[in-house]
Amino acid sequence: MDDDVIRPDVHHDPTPGLIPVPHGPATGDEAVQLPFGHTPDPDHEKAIFSYLTHPDDIYTKDGTYWADLPLRERIAFVNKVQNEEAKQELKAIGRMMKKDPLSPVSWYFRNAVLPGAGLGLEGYVLFSIGNIEPLFRATWPQCWGHNATECSSNWIAAVTYLEVIGIMVGQLVVGVIGDWIGRRWGLIQDAAIMFVGLLMLTASWGLNLQGWVICYAWSLFFYGFGVGGEYPITATSSMEDSVSSGKLSTRNDRLHRGRKVTTAFLMQGWGQLINQALLIILLLIFHAGSGSPPYGLTTVQWTFRLSFAIPAVGTLWLVYYRTYKMPHASRQLIAAKKKSNVTGYDFDSLSMTTRHFGGRLLATAGCWFCNDVFFYGNKLFQSQFISVISGDNSSVMTGWIWNLYNVIISLAGYYLASLLMDNRFYGRKMMQQVGFLMCFIMFVIPAFKLEYYTSPAGIKSFQAMYFLSSFFNQFGPNSVTFLVAGEVFPTPIRASAHGFSACLGKAGALLASVLYNYIDTQTKFYVVPWFGLAGMILTWLFLPDTTGLDLKEQERRWSYIRAGKPEDYHGIAIHPMHLSLWERLRGVGKHYNPELDHKQKIEDMREEWAGKERMRREKEVTGQGMDDLEEDDFNDQVHNYFRNTTDQGMFVNNGSPGPSNHARNTSEPPFASGANSSKEVTQEKVRPASTSTTQSPSSTRPVSEKEQ
Repeated sequence: MDDDVIRPDVHHDPTPGLIPVPHGPATGDEAVQLPFGHTPDPDHEKAIFSYLTHPDDIYTKDGTYWADLPLRERIAFVNKVQNEEAKQELKAIGRMMKKDPLSPVSWYFRNAVLPGAGLGLEGYVLFSIGNIEPLFRATWPQCWGHNATECSSNWIAAVTYLEVIGIMVGQLVVGVIGDWIGRRWGLIQDAAIMFVGLLMLTASWGLNLQGWVICYAWSLFFYGFGVGGEYPITATSSMEDSVSSGKLSTRNDRLHRGRKVTTAFLMQGWGQLINQALLIILLLIFHAGSGSPPYGLTTVQWTFRLSFAIPAVGTLWLVYYRTYKMPHASRQLIAAKKKSNVTGYDFDSLSMTTRHFGGRLLATAGCWFCNDVFFYGNKLFQSQFISVISGDNSSVMTGWIWNLYNVIISLAGYYLASLLMDNRFYGRKMMQQVGFLMCFIMFVIPAFKLEYYTSPAGIKSFQAMYFLSSFFNQFGPNSVTFLVAGEVFPTPIRASAHGFSACLGKAGALLASVLYNYIDTQTKFYVVPWFGLAGMILTWLFLPDTTGLDLKEQERRWSYIRAGKPEDYHGIAIHPMHLSLWERLRGVGKHYNPELDHKQKIEDMREEWAGKERMRREKEVTGQGMDDLEEDDFNDQVHNYFRNTTDQGMFVNNGSPGPSNHARNTSEPPFASGANSSKEVTQEKVRPASTSTTQSPSSTRPVSEKEQ
């Protein structure tokens, strides 16, 4: 070959005086582009996209999804992935401790304590109401006694009712606000309401005891509104925070989303523990080191008011932190609305969710309802065995000490739930079923022999069942309901669905609190166990298992539902492993097809890539900055592949193409304005769209003499 002949695929110096715009001078380093319509080699295509379509934590090397493996191979694969991840985490902890021995503590504070601070304060105050009631009863029998003379029994009962109703209203309203205005606004609003509510509780007063009780009850309602909002807002913001852009975050979402949300939720247990410990300390301080009655009015006033004033300081700091340190809390919601061209509340998504995910809503709301009856019913055990063990239980300190033991055991259940929540052989669904079953057993056994178990002969067994019911309630439905009520629903209505489920759950607590005023202890034990059995059946029939399934894949399925083509989705979100029995019986999983899904994923990514390219080019033309463009997971090979195989029409189409709308015009090659009909054309090497600052190859801007 003549040395003067320039080959486009071999490096050479740029041709003097020739500067093709906007590619820059040709040097032979440009990626080779095949003519449009050329069919890529499937194996080469799989090699390019494998890190995106078949991540190694859920797919084998030959591209088989872990849930499609035979049982023995499935066990080996899952154990290998989880063991390797555990080793990497231990190594990371080791590196942190080597650099700074206290760094794991600061990491835990940032990733668990701060996200769960609102729930910690909620647990502190919410359970404080029940903890200080015995102190009020011992101090003001004329209000809390059986023969109250100064206070209306209706207002005494309203202390509990208004608190629960306030929580229910907050769960519904803030759930809608979180999906309508945004997660960040909901977070700030909740913290501010809780702060004002704590000030109201601390300063509650009246001209007489009746007036004070009324003020106290309405203060609890106001505070309860903020507490209720914490449920949907904290759950959704915690799980969405782990699904930011980037494949690393998606991997973490699959492997650790349950742990991330549960470690925030378990701060509720720490709130209970701190409250009970602080009440004990305050009573000892103001009661001359004794916990025995009688209790002076000054002692009680200082004890209960300080117990509300101290968390008010932490809540004020929480208002500051959420206002100034969490600017991106609504990022995922904004992105989801943008894709659906929705600016306000997405009523269409709400309607579609009730149609397509009605069974899931029944599972999350119904199971939460059953669980809260149990959660409230756990107190039945405590009062019964304390009366047998202590004989004279007029001292509030006795009940507080036993409650402290119970909270510590509950915390163990919280942490074990956090540890196993993402285990693919146990996970969410199994944990909830086992938890409900154990609670059912722990209640139904003493129900039919209550006299024996509350006697000195059986009291030790009764205690054991009490503590086991507390443990399995946390290591089961109480932790799981909080998590799954958000993650099994799409982003646009996630907070609303979570808020509705939580609200119905609190209706269970309200039912228990009202019902227990009209039936005796034996009847209570006859009634309560069956809610555990009902919760287990609802879980088995209607709840899908989303363990190991990342939110991005669920959102991908949702995009097909939103486009009115749910049957065109073939991915792992409808794998039988991730569907409920009800959904499988309805045939939701019949469209699962790994081969079709692989092709589908590439076309879905093409649309995502084309949309970002279109935005980048528009910004280049208008001279806008690129800072607000989302980063993507695409490497240079993927960018080049899409540039070489994507129809130019996708860049001029206004709006985002919907799923399965992948028809391409094969009459013209892509980027026709800068290409010809030859067999091979050259193109610049591509940088990721989020960092590119050069003009698009499709531009036809004329060249001025100055530029030449």
